[in-house]
Amino acid sequence: MNIRSLSISGLITLDMHALNNEGAEGNHLHTRMVHITTETGELAVVNAISGDMLKHIQAEHLYHVAREKGLPLCGGCQTFDANRINADEAFFAELGKTKDLAEITNRVLERCVIDDIEGVLITRGERSVPRKSLVEFGWLVGVPERTRTEQYFHVKYDTGRRAGSGDESGANTGQNIFYRPASSGQYAVVLHVELGRVGYNDVTRTYALPADERKARAQALLESVLFTFVHPRGAQRNTQNPHILGFEGVLTTSTASVPAPTISALSSDYRREIEGIAEQLNRLYPGAVATRAFASLSEFAAHMAELIETLDVEA
Repeated sequence: MNIRSLSISGLITLDMHALNNEGAEGNHLHTRMVHITTETGELAVVNAISGDMLKHIQAEHLYHVAREKGLPLCGGCQTFDANRINADEAFFAELGKTKDLAEITNRVLERCVIDDIEGVLITRGERSVPRKSLVEFGWLVGVPERTRTEQYFHVKYDTGRRAGSGDESGANTGQNIFYRPASSGQYAVVLHVELGRVGYNDVTRTYALPADERKARAQALLESVLFTFVHPRGAQRNTQNPHILGFEGVLTTSTASVPAPTISALSSDYRREIEGIAEQLNRLYPGAVATRAFASLSEFAAHMAELIETLDVEA
């Protein structure tokens, strides 16, 4: 199946997690809270995990998949450097003084699967070469009245403590007390993936890589998306590994230029809306849009595994 785009809309239930924290005041660590508008038009403040965090989690899974499958990585991405190809001195030495946008884009695509999929901006040497990400994460937004955040008291106990607490030198020694947040609830997920742009040069409007290479990268991309929900790496996992209770929603795919539709699960009617949009889009592009509902993480994994196994790319 030649899939051009894929979208995921759903609700994931996480208990006792701290995947995204905003900062600390004294010994209090604060979780991220955001204002949203509910489906009835009312404002609400809810706990949320940023799309940046989700994309970082997905990119880290892609890094491990790429290494395991022997997919190309630039010098920066070989050590998961956040600067990606901008940290690859050998790449810029080979590039010389070239500033041709199309040529540089081709070289970036050939050199690294992470720069190809996650995107990068090259400004070094008075250049401006953008590579737009193929993966678009929205915030993971708590459903009002179904999410709660609380602060919990902790102590780093010092058996040698005599009087008082802490260390006046500022070193992280001695006995300390601190407060950490933990959040529980249902969170709305929106995600869009442009599979048809894997290995695609947006400047020349042609593919820079052969079909077999693009297929291997697209499969690695889908695997990394699946792993993001199976194992959401993130903050404070050493002591607050999230309890994942469930994942339900709708996965949509498109085999044409029409985008795979998505509607936020903040709307109680999101499943029916997605089905309705897909039905109308198929009137214009017969058979292009498919929907796959899932009621659990295992059903979601089954749909993703089937897509990975049957995936094909444009010749």
